[in-house]
Amino acid sequence: MTDTYDQRLFSYGTLQLPAVQQATFGRLLQGRADALTGFRRTMVGIEDPQVVATSGEAYHPIVEASGDPHDRVDGTVFAISAAELAQADAYEVDEYERVQAELASGQRAWVYVKRRG
Repeated sequence: MTDTYDQRLFSYGTLQLPAVQQATFGRLLQGRADALTGFRRTMVGIEDPQVVATSGEAYHPIVEASGDPHDRVDGTVFAISAAELAQADAYEVDEYERVQAELASGQRAWVYVKRRG
């Protein structure tokens, strides 16, 4: 059975790294440049030792809505399977939540943003 890559995932951070893709999905992802508008990017400290070991980084980028349509976060949109989306959920730490967002291209994609509350 072959996977259906019918999910779109926008990454602005470590999921763009080949080593993270290999560890998380078992393959390198194919993607194209896009951007998330109306969001601002900051950094968050990662305490999960497995995530730090996978990414090689103790601080990861994180985005939150800014309310300013001129704010822009560049990244890559990937086509992945539903199973891979679940693997991405497992990789991301509790500071993130997955939401649907419209990208600069007009395409909708899943994106991990700063968890509210």
